Formats: sequence, structure tokens, C-alpha cells
Amino acid sequence: MPRSERRAQLLDAAKDVFVQRGYHAAAMDEIAERAGVSKPVLYQHFPGKLELYLALLDSSIDEFVDTVSTALASTHDNKRRVAATVDAYFAYVASENASFRLLFENDLTSADAVRDRLDALTRRCAESIAPVIAEDTGLSTEESQLLAAGMVGMAQVAARYWLASDGSLPRPDAVTLVSSLGWRGIRGFPRRDPGSE
Repeated sequence: MPRSERRAQLLDAAKDVFVQRGYHAAAMDEIAERAGVSKPVLYQHFPGKLELYLALLDSSIDEFVDTVSTALASTHDNKRRVAATVDAYFAYVASENASFRLLFENDLTSADAVRDRLDALTRRCAESIAPVIAEDTGLSTEESQLLAAGMVGMAQVAARYWLASDGSLPRPDAVTLVSSLGWRGIRGFPRRDPGSE
């Protein structure tokens, strides 16, 4: 198997184990077994459990940031952009593989390398949203990034709460409710007047 394919196979197996067990209870033996390889093969690609975990976080973060960027690019209507972005968070936490636990319910935030990556996730998502806010409102980069971080936090926490609450509210209704809150807040900022520049 080509090295890149083997690496992807190992990351998939690791994701299953880390999501089910968390970092501390996951074992490299189980990951190797799940991937159908020997431990030496696993260690050829990743020298230790932390390195494997960090590679998995990097991959998962890149994938989720791409999902948020795709949601933002799906329309030029800002109300629909808010809804699409909120839906990206709800869809992510609702996915059957529960990989959101790696990013949103991580059990290894005491490790600097993990905490730095999770902080980068929030920052990167906010940085993808901030230019849309700045363009539409004329707010500064710093102001737009702060509002974007607020939108990211609202979407993430609401999605996780919705999933954990085991309520009867269907996902589309939950997304509409939360995106309405976000849109009503962000639309209160005056639109930039293109003629004033």
C-alpha cells in the first residue's frame, strides 16, 4: 500500500479509537489491530501515541475548517451564510462517527500542543468568517474577528448542547432557531456604504 494511503488508513483507525475511548484510554495496540497492521507498521508512520493524536487533530481541524469555508461560500446572501455556517456545526456534531469529540470535547487540553491546535481551530474558523463581516459592515479587522469568534462559539456550544439534550427538536428547527439568533444580532450592525470610501 502506498505510504499516503497507509497513513490515511491509520488515521481513520485512530479516529475510531480516540473518539470511542478518549486519548488516555486509547492504546496503540488497539489502533494497530483496528487498522489491520502490526504495531511496528504503526510506529513507522507515527513514533508515538501523541504524534498520532496530533496528526489526527491536524487532519480533523483542516477538514472542519474546509467545511466552514464551504458553507460560507455556498451563497452570497448573508442571512443564508449564517444559516449554512450554523448548519455546518450541527451537521458535524450529529455525524454518526462522533468525530466532533476530538475537536469540541477533547480530553487532552492540558497538553500545550493540543490546546494550541484547538485554539487555532477557533481562530481559523473566525478568520474565515471575519472578512465577510468586515466587508458587509465596514468594521475593523479586529472588531470583525471578535464578532466572528462570537458566532463560532455560539454555533459550537449550541450544537453540542442540542446533541447532549436528547430533546425532540429536529436538527433543521434547531439550526433555524440558532441561525436566527445569530442573524438578528449581526444584521444590527450598519451595512457599509460603498460610496463612502
